[in-house]
Amino acid sequence: MAVRAHRKTDTASGILDVAERLVQTRGFNAFSYADVATELGITKPALHYHFAGKAELGEALLARYTDRFSHALETIGASGTDAAQKLGAYVDLYAQVLAQDRMCLCGMLAADYHTLPEPMRHAVTTFFDHNESWLADLIDQGRNDGSLRDDGASQEVARMIIGALEGAMLVARTYRDAARFASATGRLLTEIINPAKPETTNARTARPTRARKTSSSTGR
Repeated sequence: MAVRAHRKTDTASGILDVAERLVQTRGFNAFSYADVATELGITKPALHYHFAGKAELGEALLARYTDRFSHALETIGASGTDAAQKLGAYVDLYAQVLAQDRMCLCGMLAADYHTLPEPMRHAVTTFFDHNESWLADLIDQGRNDGSLRDDGASQEVARMIIGALEGAMLVARTYRDAARFASATGRLLTEIINPAKPETTNARTARPTRARKTSSSTGR
């Protein structure tokens, strides 16, 4: 019984891995159960055994992605560095995804928002709300520790950061040029980070890298 349960979990994880990559590279409406089944070498009934329909698969994708990303935010928050360094680490989460020639899962789903089932719509907005709240708190921290500029309402700045990152990813991926993302986000950080603390700029974000394709499932 334990072996069967383990195999069931492995198959479900494999389905989610493939589906996540397809959403991040094609979009939710541009892949089918047949695509996933073919890639994994299983039947479509086997997919339906684990996820009754595409809507259920999408909900599971969002739950796993949100949980993983929330853990990444907790890790950044507990790093003990100042807010500017934490902001650089946040930007780097996006850079790591772009380096795989992928987009943010929720950014891709936002493009399909009006065609998604209601539970998925709610999960997408919840993801962005959580990011916005986390960033607003980080901006307040940065203003207190002196590492971030004291300009504008924290929530407005947080919304600007999310919009800028999602947009910079989209354009950079269109050109298959991660240097565009590095340039745009480097300028963004320059506008937000207090120049009195230049050493807090995130080195990985500032260094352009070429986007490359990979089949692995990671990070954001």
